[in-house]
Amino acid sequence: VQLQASGGGLVQAGGSLRLSCAASGRPIRNYNMGWFRRAPGKEREFVAGIRWSGGATFTDSVKGRITSSRDTSKNTMYLQMNYLKPEDTAVYYCAAGPAGPYYRDSDSYTYWGQGTLVTVSS
Repeated sequence: VQLQASGGGLVQAGGSLRLSCAASGRPIRNYNMGWFRRAPGKEREFVAGIRWSGGATFTDSVKGRITSSRDTSKNTMYLQMNYLKPEDTAVYYCAAGPAGPYYRDSDSYTYWGQGTLVTVSS
């Protein structure tokens, strides 16, 4: 699976962005899909995940502000980010991994996109 993340940019605090993760090679419905981010000086962290069966989960710091969805007809996953905060500034990565119960751990993912930078100004 090849993944291409896009949609990052500069936005003011309180604004919105929608990230896309376009997949090619194999259908994403067969995989757990995840969004991770790495903020400057910090380790990569889990943001959101969509299980192969369709259920989504989010890290606590983004609940209520960020949603994730997938369009299997376009083989694309999305991350809709609203009410962005400066602490959301990071490089965001999408990932795909084998269907299974573990999808919050980066080690559970096999394929990674190149990352897209989100910068939130205060």
